[in-house]
Amino acid sequence: MTANSTQHPDPSGLTHRPLGATTAITVSDLGLGLWAVAGSEWGPGDDAASLDAIEVALDAGITFFDTADIYADGHSEVLLGQAMAGRRERFIVASKIGWNGFDREANHSRYDTAESIVRGVETSLQRLNTDHLDVIQCHINYTEPNTDAFIEGFRELKAQGKVRAWGVSTGDIDHLRYFNAGGDCDVLQIDYSILNRIPEQEILPYCEQNGIGVIVRGPLAMGLLADKFSTESSFPAGDFRVAWIEDPEQNAQYRSDLAVVDGLRPLLPEGESMAEFALRFARSHPAVSTVIPGARDGRQSTANARAGTAPLLTTTELAGVDSLVSRGGGRMIWPA
Repeated sequence: MTANSTQHPDPSGLTHRPLGATTAITVSDLGLGLWAVAGSEWGPGDDAASLDAIEVALDAGITFFDTADIYADGHSEVLLGQAMAGRRERFIVASKIGWNGFDREANHSRYDTAESIVRGVETSLQRLNTDHLDVIQCHINYTEPNTDAFIEGFRELKAQGKVRAWGVSTGDIDHLRYFNAGGDCDVLQIDYSILNRIPEQEILPYCEQNGIGVIVRGPLAMGLLADKFSTESSFPAGDFRVAWIEDPEQNAQYRSDLAVVDGLRPLLPEGESMAEFALRFARSHPAVSTVIPGARDGRQSTANARAGTAPLLTTTELAGVDSLVSRGGGRMIWPA
């Protein structure tokens, strides 16, 4: 892993990189993911804390903010819209569409035409109180009967000026190739972390070769790489991570992941947290444009931003990670 050759520092200490080769969009290489707002699957939260997380991130120089229509049933988009009021130009905004209203029995999205995709994105624009998205992504992580409708709708939205770039959120190389069959898929969002290095096998090299910008979600592996859990941890009702404790198969994997976290501790430079080290790892891959850890309050945003100003992993540090999780190894933490 080496630094992105086109990175540009700013006075805040954060680095900015192109979002792929075709978008003309430049983003802070440390962004903010907005899934974990009040009403989402991450347990109790409140709007004031979420708004504070956005404000602190913005003040720290972060420019890239990622949300989705399904996060708290659109409430995440509403909050981001409130935060942007009167200063839209300071935000690079990405959203996703597809899972909201997904027909699980028929196993396909209710978005089945280009027109329905356009209408769905227009609804997101209303919640965000903006006339355009910088990035729109298909949130469905595998090829399904309506995939062509997403591609056609995204192309139409781009032609209309309602989105600047489009892509897909997936860890499936064939799905990405399908989206890029016309050579005009701009971005990929993918789960990638020390615990999930599978994207290094095919997808990240493919993105480098094809000029596709990479948005990394899950760099802290749902909190595992924040080093705040143990075999004695519990999660509140409504938090999807309850299954890590209650489901025997997931609990076995949870314990295995905790063992890797234990092995990482001796690699940490003095004074650096596990989370900072994990974010440095994700930022260090040359295919990556931006990394979007979540933050539920201003304190977490501050910690994330600090990691965005730190240097990339050294060769020695990377070798230490390799000894615990081989390149291209690990397991997929979250599919889409």
